[in-house]
Amino acid sequence: MPTIAIVILNWNGRAYLEKFLPFVLSSSYPAKEVIVADNASTDDSIPFLQCKYPEIRVITLGYNRGFAGGYNEALKQVDSDYYVLLNSDVEVSPGWIEPVLALMEKDPSIGACQPKIRMYAEKESFEYAGAAGGWLDYLGYPFAKGRIFDVCEKDLGQYDQAEPIFWASGAAFFVRSAVYHELGGLDNYFFAHQEEIDLCWRMQLAGYKIYSCPQAVVYHVGGGTLPKGNERKVFLNFRNNLIMLAKNLPWEQLIWKLPFRYLLDTISAWKSLFAGEGAYFRAIFKAQLAFVKWVAVERKNSVFPAKRRGNLHGWYRRSVIWQYFVKGKKTFQEIMGR
Repeated sequence: MPTIAIVILNWNGRAYLEKFLPFVLSSSYPAKEVIVADNASTDDSIPFLQCKYPEIRVITLGYNRGFAGGYNEALKQVDSDYYVLLNSDVEVSPGWIEPVLALMEKDPSIGACQPKIRMYAEKESFEYAGAAGGWLDYLGYPFAKGRIFDVCEKDLGQYDQAEPIFWASGAAFFVRSAVYHELGGLDNYFFAHQEEIDLCWRMQLAGYKIYSCPQAVVYHVGGGTLPKGNERKVFLNFRNNLIMLAKNLPWEQLIWKLPFRYLLDTISAWKSLFAGEGAYFRAIFKAQLAFVKWVAVERKNSVFPAKRRGNLHGWYRRSVIWQYFVKGKKTFQEIMGR
């Protein structure tokens, strides 16, 4: 029976730990270890864990390294066949682990996998961060089966087939430990947001597959650390997306896609300014400047693809922007013509 370490990265999330840890500990899979990696919390998370859950191993990080750096540092100290990178604001069901491991054990080429992710507040609907499995369009815009931009579908069983995807959600990210370390883990430079998409891209380029396993279901609150629309969150998403393209696209695509993305992001920034969203406007232009800085002097601090031989699954060869905003297609099935 393969071992699995469920690693929860915590930053001032004592309330979420209190609410959702009992569900994690009730997981029926026997060969598991539950670990909390604390990203220098200033609340009473650690005293709470020491008092209420002394059996849980706590890895204390000296400062807030973000999602990427926090997990990279913590997982250096974890010995297991599989890792689950689990957000602290996720409710799991007792049998959520077994279907995913059964799928991954059957196919050694699957490097990472995610369960079906539904909203915690509206449990019949897909959740923003991953839904039934992540895709990427040809310009680098992420979307998911069951979630296109801000439109989250009801789960009616329309995406209940386990199949390859482009990226698995960092909210509940199953990964082979050997593959994680072989490819250098998450990119510390990202700090937070889109680092799991970047890792999944590098995995696929190295010849591994990313899968969704809808037979396992979890429920995600979302926005537990940085709420939607937060200026820092917008900045990280736009900056990291550009870095991800620069790292993983072949040169013949990068030379025209990157300028085009700059144009589209600039249009989005001005549109937000005219809508009275000044913070969004500032965040995008800061992200573009930060990307230039990364290209000029900080590329050496990132993790690049180890190989470039794999085929990409979950890659949409058209524009999800065009399909959604111009053609009015609001669901994954409509966009795919299914």
